[in-house]
Amino acid sequence: MQDLIHKLVGKSGLPQENSAHNLFLEGIDFDLVYFPLKHLGYKCVLAVTGELYAGMLVPGNISIVLGVSAKLDYSKVEEFWDGAVEAIKEFGYKGVSLDLQPSRNGLAISVSATGTASGAESPVPASKDLLCVTGALGAAYCGLRLLERGKSKFESGSENPQEDLEKYRMLVAAYLKPELPAGLPRQLADSGITPSAALFVNRGLADALLRLTRSTGLGAKVYADKIPFEAGSFAVGRELDFNPVSAAMNGGEDCRVLLAVPISQFDALRRDFQAFDIIGHLARPEVGAVLVTPDGLEHKVSAPGWTTEDNNQHLL
Repeated sequence: MQDLIHKLVGKSGLPQENSAHNLFLEGIDFDLVYFPLKHLGYKCVLAVTGELYAGMLVPGNISIVLGVSAKLDYSKVEEFWDGAVEAIKEFGYKGVSLDLQPSRNGLAISVSATGTASGAESPVPASKDLLCVTGALGAAYCGLRLLERGKSKFESGSENPQEDLEKYRMLVAAYLKPELPAGLPRQLADSGITPSAALFVNRGLADALLRLTRSTGLGAKVYADKIPFEAGSFAVGRELDFNPVSAAMNGGEDCRVLLAVPISQFDALRRDFQAFDIIGHLARPEVGAVLVTPDGLEHKVSAPGWTTEDNNQHLL
């Protein structure tokens, strides 16, 4: 099986393609009741850029196709495009194209991007390679739950439907307009850091860990008390009755990059990327993917993912 994996993805844990593609559908991936079109344009570009960064690729060209229904006039399309252009400039794309197509059922967005390799060939992943993540996890799920609660309050005529959104502004922003370190592949190369594997975390950490173990043929250990959380995550979890650790593991759309870095490059990682959190390490294949609790218990990781009920996304 390991030989087959190496034939399919190469011996590195990094993807072997130089392109990334994403499709976003209204009512499934976003709700225009509370999702500003400018933020949506920015997030769509950021999401495909994250896939390039997972391959340590420097963004090159990007193509966006919009399926536009009659309910969106020119000013709405322009608002979306303003956000997309903001992200395109931030992440340094060189060539850009936009195409508009009619849509019968709401807004559909297709984004494709290409990139070029940023540096030296990545090393073969090895047990004890450090696992680090570029930012807080589970925050986007918290933000989505708050937005859905605010939507229901607004529809029911409740007073101050925006009160929670102001109180937890950073969590809401994590969902509506996430952040990604611009220029990450080149920054790593300039620091002499060559990740042995990298994955874009957009469907929860558990999903990323399982993909990592499949692509490398190794195990992975993540420590629950090392996972970074945005301020307010645990307060929202208590209010809405969910565990922020579960949100980090099984939530979606955090738009972070998970890196496996050889332990020999630890000093450079701590010197130049102090904002990144080391949350675990690769391990022997027989370990599998496990979450280690503060009391030392190891729990096998699964990725139940998302379900859609009444157009709202929930953790299974």
